[in-house]
Amino acid sequence: MKMQHTGVLGALAALSTLVAAQGSYGSSSNSSSSSGSLPIVDLGYELHQAALYNSTGGFYNFSNIRYAAPPLGENRFTVPKAPAVNRSSVQTGSQGRICPQANPAWLLIAGAYIPQYLAGKTNFTEAEFANLTSSASSGGLPAQDPRTTEDCLFLDVVVPEQIFNSRDSGYGAPVLVWIYGGGYTAGSKSDSGNPAGLLARSENNNSTGVIYVSMNYRLGAFGWLSGPTFQANGTANAGLYDQRFALEWVQANIAKFGGDPNRVTVFGESAGGGSIMHQITAYGGLNGSAPFQQAVTQSPGFQPIVSNQQKEQIFNGYLSLLNVSTIEQARQLPSSALITANIIQVGLTAYGGFTYGPVVDGDFVPALPGELLARGQFDKSLRVMVGHNADEGLLFTSPFIQNNSDYAALIAEELPTIRAWPAVLDYVVNTLYPPIFDGSQAMGYRNQIGRAAATVSELIFTCNTFYLDEAYNNNTYSYFFSIFPALHGMDIPYTYYNGLGSSVTNAAEANVAIALQEYITHFAETGNPNEQGVPYFRMYGQNATVQDLNITGLSQIRDPTANARCDFWQKALYA
Repeated sequence: MKMQHTGVLGALAALSTLVAAQGSYGSSSNSSSSSGSLPIVDLGYELHQAALYNSTGGFYNFSNIRYAAPPLGENRFTVPKAPAVNRSSVQTGSQGRICPQANPAWLLIAGAYIPQYLAGKTNFTEAEFANLTSSASSGGLPAQDPRTTEDCLFLDVVVPEQIFNSRDSGYGAPVLVWIYGGGYTAGSKSDSGNPAGLLARSENNNSTGVIYVSMNYRLGAFGWLSGPTFQANGTANAGLYDQRFALEWVQANIAKFGGDPNRVTVFGESAGGGSIMHQITAYGGLNGSAPFQQAVTQSPGFQPIVSNQQKEQIFNGYLSLLNVSTIEQARQLPSSALITANIIQVGLTAYGGFTYGPVVDGDFVPALPGELLARGQFDKSLRVMVGHNADEGLLFTSPFIQNNSDYAALIAEELPTIRAWPAVLDYVVNTLYPPIFDGSQAMGYRNQIGRAAATVSELIFTCNTFYLDEAYNNNTYSYFFSIFPALHGMDIPYTYYNGLGSSVTNAAEANVAIALQEYITHFAETGNPNEQGVPYFRMYGQNATVQDLNITGLSQIRDPTANARCDFWQKALYA
């Protein structure tokens, strides 16, 4: 499906409701914000005061701490720089900040057709969605969240009062660092949810609890431009460098809040989980240990981008929208121009894609993470927990895949380089995911949409967890979220459960949420997810055992990603 620039603007305006703007954690009537009573931490380069104290949860929120200099002007499209010293006044983090956002227009169609598909409908035509796309065509650019700014490299530290008051005891608390998802084009440090439930769960069984940290990183063109021409005077994967810089900030500063820099667990979902894979394999494991000791990757996702031609095409497309010819000229433009071009380019992305994301750059990412893991080129000292959902791919699968030709076109769209290898393409469409619809194939697909969804699930998401399990000699913990329909992202409200709401609606679902939080927080505290009061979580092991999370109960099953298809994808024979 193609949309003209003028038509996509209205669709993007409608999409603005899909990325919710969350307020500060704990900003309720139970919170105190009297500046005189809130603590101040000396970070060396600045003095930062807690923005609020949540009396119900018993924690401080140090909001919007600058961890890097503004990535503006000459600092655009390159590695983050250290913040300037500013001790003239106490920073309170009162100004919320998020990086410029963008969403692909196809999400509108996904939201309309998926409920119908889950109800049993399998045949769709573009004409069915004509009203949806035409009504969107008359709008303008989406209203920008008032927090949006290029100067967005900030993080939050949420610390229980007991931990903060014991910060000079010589024994630091474990730390959970969240990296959000959003297709590498949307999201922020506070959009995934309120960590109050995680903090409360971490204090069970007389534990002192954990500190929670979340950072912003640059999105879309601002963080993920790449290609030979761009890289002559720009840094590919700048978003990964942002994350690394924030993680190094945690190493340098978390003790000032009562945390232990040697007990840091990074966790994240979707683009966040995919980012963590890239952090684990950073520099092919040749640049020292990662700035964390443990990782929880939830539905780690990214589209494999290995072709210089593809990278160059994306870069030139962005310059064209800016009406400039070089990255140097782009650096001189106002933020509004860069933000508008980013919104349009991402909005026009082909169905299922986001245009931007991590790429093989020969430096931070010397090869695809799956290849690096297979070669042993990663930080082997880490302890790892992974998770994936039963149907990761449907959200990103076009309803217009109705025949074998449509399916083959999808593969070529996802993997442009595969066109150069006809035998590989033939193997994918006729052997890995053959047109056999009796439920005997991957994920039991029974129609072309299901076939495509199974392919996207494994290629983009679930096989990544299998690569990690194997790389760490199966000495990992892995969960399988199967509460129907178990679509991509549906486990995040469970991760951030803080009482019944629109996503976790009953006691059975709450039990799953509580167990998942116990597993994550106890893993952060001890390296082992098992805790009193929740079902036993077995190690992945030689039997590829995963903890099945469902309202019917928590049990162990064999990992459905432990299959020959994932073995094939890990070889990246399409590149």
